[in-house]
Amino acid sequence: MRIEDLDTARVVSGAQARLEQDLGWLGLDWDEGPVKQSERTELYEKAVAVLAGRGLVYPCDCSRAEIARSASAPHAGEESVYPGFCRDRDPWRPMKRPPALRVRVPDEVVAYEDAVMGPVTQSLAKDVGDFVLQRGDGVFAYQLAVVVDDLAMNVTDVVRGADLALSAPRQIWLARALDREPPRYWHVPLVVAPDGARLEKRTPRSTIRELQKTGVSKERIVGKLAHGLGLASTDAPTTAPALAALQVDLKIPWRREPWTIPTQW
Repeated sequence: MRIEDLDTARVVSGAQARLEQDLGWLGLDWDEGPVKQSERTELYEKAVAVLAGRGLVYPCDCSRAEIARSASAPHAGEESVYPGFCRDRDPWRPMKRPPALRVRVPDEVVAYEDAVMGPVTQSLAKDVGDFVLQRGDGVFAYQLAVVVDDLAMNVTDVVRGADLALSAPRQIWLARALDREPPRYWHVPLVVAPDGARLEKRTPRSTIRELQKTGVSKERIVGKLAHGLGLASTDAPTTAPALAALQVDLKIPWRREPWTIPTQW
């Protein structure tokens, strides 16, 4: 288990304990951890130093507003593509604000075969631009930390939401820039509310704990989710270990579309 708590100012007190309790109740366990990213900054510093030694890192004192105002900054989802204002500027110049550290990406297309979504391609220069490794306030970026941790932990398969599929190409490139091969990626569909919106804390009956309080069994929840994601042919109640055994050969195709949370469990 890895706790991604890099931005410590935004960490909610007690959230980790509740997460562990919910997973334990569902029958989902882990072989290692919990490991906190906030305690692994030395590893991220070393990775940045390796990339800097190869001329791939530079300081950037641009604000988000300056980037967003640029006519040459198209958008990919919610991200502005960095237009490269600071790429070739003197790194020792006076800075307007504490600078972030960005990585120089090459003008190349990264392609990978997602185990759920199929082929995914992305032009790093055109679709992403030079992305942040460390924010101006010293917080290391998600894109760097997850790559460093996946490599350090010898992760072979990353299973996560489809909203992160377009993060994979830059993470694949970053892993190879650190002289390692990346893991295999599985981007599964999101579970959404009846109106199609992403689940939030205010979405009625959207949390495991709320379902548990109303008397819904863990087997029912696992069965519904497994069927909704395409991991089981029916939504019959089941357990996490039974589901894992069923998926040894991955004979049931994963769904690729978002799955709507049931109004009745």
